[in-house]
Amino acid sequence: MKHLSLLTLIITALSLVACKQRTIENRPQTTDSAEAMSLDYAQGFQVRTLENGVKLVDVADPQTDEDKMPVSYHFALVPRQTVNSQLSTVNDQIPEGYTKVEVPVERTLVMTMLQLSNFTALGALDVVKGITGTKNLFNEDIHQRVADGRIVKIGMEGNFDTELILAANPEVIFISPFKRGGYDAIKETGVTLIPHLGYKEPHPLGQAEWIKYVGLFIGKEKEADALFDRIKKRYLALAEKVKKETTDCPTVFSGEMHGGNWFAVGGKNHLAQLFRDAGAEYILKDDNTGGVPIEYEQMYATAANADYWRILNSYPGDFSYEALKSSEPRNELFKAFKEKHVIYCNMKQTPYYESSPVEPDVLLADLVAIFHPELMDEGYQPRYYQLLK
Repeated sequence: MKHLSLLTLIITALSLVACKQRTIENRPQTTDSAEAMSLDYAQGFQVRTLENGVKLVDVADPQTDEDKMPVSYHFALVPRQTVNSQLSTVNDQIPEGYTKVEVPVERTLVMTMLQLSNFTALGALDVVKGITGTKNLFNEDIHQRVADGRIVKIGMEGNFDTELILAANPEVIFISPFKRGGYDAIKETGVTLIPHLGYKEPHPLGQAEWIKYVGLFIGKEKEADALFDRIKKRYLALAEKVKKETTDCPTVFSGEMHGGNWFAVGGKNHLAQLFRDAGAEYILKDDNTGGVPIEYEQMYATAANADYWRILNSYPGDFSYEALKSSEPRNELFKAFKEKHVIYCNMKQTPYYESSPVEPDVLLADLVAIFHPELMDEGYQPRYYQLLK
């Protein structure tokens, strides 16, 4: 590694200090005695523990520049076992601007499969009392809970059933505030809304680390820490193996045409990082966003000669090269199409959104088995991605 000049080191240090200062200024002021939780990859939340045991949680959009993005969600997690004689003192010590939440939460609703994956991985489905739906849901335990009424379906974004929400009697509701929306009706219920922004993390391990965030609310911090450590260890070991033992770097692009536009993940998306760690070069690596809509002609000009093409969809039946060509005849012009190098996952056949957010190590292994099969054990069986036959 080249030595940095003294000037560069000074500038870098000052930048880090400035960045840290902006983060502090963007949240309500608290006592200096707060102890910060160590997070390895997640950028969308921070946690500090006060001397009285209250945890202060700040949530932010991890894809937005800190200079432009104030932290707009603040929660004070107060342990339920706090005795009444101490409660008034604890309440007085909660900084202004923080919403009090008693933990562990015992009843909640979740809005996305990503959120649900965290509860499933932590063995905490008893806490989940409502979900938006069961489309592309594989977990038989959850299906049974829906069938017998332990979990209710509250409707989709923009069309929530307020009566069902109130009947489920949730203490908090986990939401994705920057998605399509439709939360006005939920806000009127008075239930505390908890944003979950794991889907916006730029690193797969950052997305997986949000399991710690959920663990904070449901009293499973130790379990979440242990689970994430195992995920991280497996992921990093394989990524390091790829880095050390590969010399070639194939190119890859992602997505397909829908409604006249091609939505391509940007270079700041966790999928782009997954490609890099699997030993491939993502063609939009220099794009500094989470995703962008692109016209077909522009995508073709960029990806015509890419080695691989990744597609994720819910095609009814068996997806094929013929089906890909039928959806858009020009698809056959891509090099990856011609060489039968389409990487495919069908959400109707695999629990992609249901479990992959907490299995980035498995996603990585699937891609490595495609890009660099010599690095994987013979007979490796992919869980999500494989080459389209």
